[in-house]
Amino acid sequence: PSMAVIKSTDETFEKLKKENKIFLWRATADWCMPCKSLSPVLEEISNEMKGQIVIADQNIDSEPNVPTTMAVKSIPFMALFKDGKLVSQKVGTHLKANLVSWIKEHL
Repeated sequence: PSMAVIKSTDETFEKLKKENKIFLWRATADWCMPCKSLSPVLEEISNEMKGQIVIADQNIDSEPNVPTTMAVKSIPFMALFKDGKLVSQKVGTHLKANLVSWIKEHL
């Protein structure tokens, strides 16, 4: 299956943020269990809201610069950008319905 959630890196973050009207960025790590449990939820949202939102994951261990500038203290950390500007952020795992309504507030 193709990954609906794309990969963000320190190099691609600014471009992703600028190119997408609504962009959800997540700081994650391979060792983070809550991050793993959130992944299928974000995949579903990305598929269901295709064309409305782009979701990208960034590994804090291999790509630490953007998470540092975003002041990520705990993961999973999600930041929602609209027209390149940070509009909202969330920490921790959330129910799919809560995430969808959070995204829709900013569409």
